[in-house]
Amino acid sequence: MTKLSQPIGFLVVIFVLLSCHLTNAQLNKSEAQALIGRVIPQKAQFFVVESLDSTAPKDLFEIESKNQKIILKGNNGVAVASALYYYLTEYCHCQITWNGVNLDLPVKLPQVPTKITQKTPYQYRYYLNYCTFNYSMSWWNWERWQKEIDWMAMHGINMPLAITGEEYTWREVYNEMGFSDNDLKDFFSGPAYFSWFWMGNLDGWGGPLPVSWMKSHKDLQVKIVQRERALGMKPVLPAFTGHVPAAFKKKYPNAKLKATNWTNGFGDTYILDSEDPLFAELGKKFINKQTKLFGSDHLYSADTFNENEPPTDEPAYLSKLSARIYEGMRQADPDAVWVMQGWLFYSDRKFWKAPQIEALLSAVPNDKMLLLDLATEIEPVWKRTDAFYGKPWIWNMLNNFGGNVNLFGRMDGVASGPALALNDPNSKNLQGIGLTMEAIEQNPVIYELMMQHTWQTTPVDLNEWLVKYAKNRYKTDDKSLVEAWQVLRQTVYNGKDIRDGAESIITGRPTFDSTTVWTRTKLNYKPKDLLPAWDLFVEASKKGIDSDGFQYDLVDITRQVLANHALVLQKKWKNSFKAKDTAQFKKDSQAFIDLIADMDELLATRKDFMLGPWISSARSWGNTPAEKALYEQNARDLITLWGDANNPLHEYSNRQWSGLLNDFYKPRWQQFFVELNKALVANREPNLKTFDANIRTWEWNWVKTQKNFPTTTKGNSHQVALKMYKKYRNEL
Repeated sequence: MTKLSQPIGFLVVIFVLLSCHLTNAQLNKSEAQALIGRVIPQKAQFFVVESLDSTAPKDLFEIESKNQKIILKGNNGVAVASALYYYLTEYCHCQITWNGVNLDLPVKLPQVPTKITQKTPYQYRYYLNYCTFNYSMSWWNWERWQKEIDWMAMHGINMPLAITGEEYTWREVYNEMGFSDNDLKDFFSGPAYFSWFWMGNLDGWGGPLPVSWMKSHKDLQVKIVQRERALGMKPVLPAFTGHVPAAFKKKYPNAKLKATNWTNGFGDTYILDSEDPLFAELGKKFINKQTKLFGSDHLYSADTFNENEPPTDEPAYLSKLSARIYEGMRQADPDAVWVMQGWLFYSDRKFWKAPQIEALLSAVPNDKMLLLDLATEIEPVWKRTDAFYGKPWIWNMLNNFGGNVNLFGRMDGVASGPALALNDPNSKNLQGIGLTMEAIEQNPVIYELMMQHTWQTTPVDLNEWLVKYAKNRYKTDDKSLVEAWQVLRQTVYNGKDIRDGAESIITGRPTFDSTTVWTRTKLNYKPKDLLPAWDLFVEASKKGIDSDGFQYDLVDITRQVLANHALVLQKKWKNSFKAKDTAQFKKDSQAFIDLIADMDELLATRKDFMLGPWISSARSWGNTPAEKALYEQNARDLITLWGDANNPLHEYSNRQWSGLLNDFYKPRWQQFFVELNKALVANREPNLKTFDANIRTWEWNWVKTQKNFPTTTKGNSHQVALKMYKKYRNEL
């Protein structure tokens, strides 16, 4: 099918129609003032919130000083919050990130000499990925969500994915259709696996899900969407894509069901054929129930084939399928706009060629669909799809997979990519930018950089921006730290060679290999090239620089250097083993174990890098010992085995966390070294097959264990980092 060029007038009509679905809400002054009170309670009385024209097509804000007060004007709460953050960063040299906060405000707030006006070129600023809700957010309570929503508003986010509580909606729908909770017990997954349950990849794993969880998270979702809307955001809620419980075939024996399998160690799931009349009926029931519970802004997320191939690549089939899915939404909500993650076009490029993509998209009116180019900084799918064949679309940065802990990002690409696309006539109906990482709470610099685009149309000048970033983060003009960031820019953040950040071999299941399936150790720089940044941070530490962000970065850079060094130590013990030098092997393998213990000690100085809070927050949702045990098992499983003892995704979500290093990774390697040492003493080959079987059993037992881990930090970040520097720097 040849794409005909669209008349300019037609595109304007589409833009106007689509804009109606994200009309700027009236400014809620009390909510905006409350946000200021939460962020800077000690200075909130010096800020005045005023409204700007709410009919403006895109968000804008103004900042000025009057009568010793700072006047923040915006057309909605997000604009006002963005004005606040602009003032804090530009005039007070402050910063708010997940990993380091500097709100050391001057005693007297700086006045704004001339009025500041900022307008965004982007209608939409999207936030979140299905996976974020589990790799990072599985155990969040309202207090943590409130912080995140404030962060979102200050960074210009106006279109967040909001899927908390979806399981409650489905339970209500199915109960009303005659399904008992017993019918559904093998359907709903455990809390750490909702992302993949919602996307139709698995059923039941990590369950059975307590009804108490469903009720508590329905209440949590009500708070989330209420706050988001009060600040002027338009939450994207889920829609039906065909995934139904196995019990469906018993209640509706004539229903057209297709068994499908994600091929990652889980059982089949069942998809209701979109041709079946029940499909539209169920889709309508779900949206109606959801709207009653949580309201609606007419934006619905639906992904039909997340890492599952359709039964045929025939364009006509795909077109009809797409039309029916949209029709299911439209019947429930005539104003529905389908928001589609474009991950399938990236992850399964072999199937999704131009004819298939165009067929899937063209069946839905342009003003009723919005495409998320989910990993544009890695591969801009828009460039090979004629900018999604006329559909409005959003430029997104993915950056992190699985919540792995590493220093990584495409700094130069992120600094320029959105603006270059915005100004490229071939990008056609580009309407927004967004963050679609699988997990947050790492590499804060990349996310601060990405959201800098919200209020500008040109590429970010990194040489200037890094100076400001360092000053805001570290409360100092020390040029050596800017120099360190230029080293980081050319090494860990150079965006070359690899898709996502490298892990450390210590997080892999014990092996002689230098990499494993999900512990990939290939770096995008030479390890020695990172050392000057470490040197500069250690010297800055000795000067007394001590902001929260500095402490985090000092620990993170030290962690990365040690994580890289593990590969060198692995090579040493591997060589001594092959040489059958028992004494040297014991020495080299002990050095490897000591490195893991040293990393654990280092990471224990920062909550950002601790297992304890993850486990503790999981258990906090339980009302009974059995519920607490279930949630702890979910929390342990996701970041280690992912599934059962033989799951192929083990280590996909590995974390370099204090507690996990000493309690999981270190004992695994110790058991491996015991087997290797026995082999050396007996002059035989190590029995790796037996070891592999035994270690899988040990890992599964670890997942099922209950144990408290520290939730408060231990040690001083500066002192421990310096200790590691003195121990390892000469060796490196």
